[in-house]
Amino acid sequence: MGLFGFRAGAVAPATDPRFRLTPAQWKKRLGPEAYAVLREEATEPPGSSPLLKEHRAGLFTCAGCGLPVYSSKTKFESGTGWPSFWAAMPGATATATDTKLGFERVEEHCKRCGGHLGHIFDDGPKPTGKRHCINGLALKFVPGKAA
Repeated sequence: MGLFGFRAGAVAPATDPRFRLTPAQWKKRLGPEAYAVLREEATEPPGSSPLLKEHRAGLFTCAGCGLPVYSSKTKFESGTGWPSFWAAMPGATATATDTKLGFERVEEHCKRCGGHLGHIFDDGPKPTGKRHCINGLALKFVPGKAA
């Protein structure tokens, strides 16, 4: 799978000292494609994530540190080609303003390890009206009871 939209960026700092790793440590932990997304803010190609078809109850965790970031209860089909959610787990993510494409977007990061997850847009369903457009490479799915 190739990545596009690659740009070397500064991800949010980890709030947990256990995840203040060197680039070499992150690369070993994640592999090249997940590293590019989580640590260098790359974007996976639309339609490439197996998580698009994941409809079981469970939790979507950060692929970098395992923090639960989304419940399957908030996942919806956006038609964009990326896993989409209408809300993150309370306190699990942080946001920043991204202007790298020449306009403002809300970029979303894992609150614990600082990994880049994706972006938040204002075209989602009720009850929030938000669409968290998330790279599947930034997530792991844990089946079971959804929070």
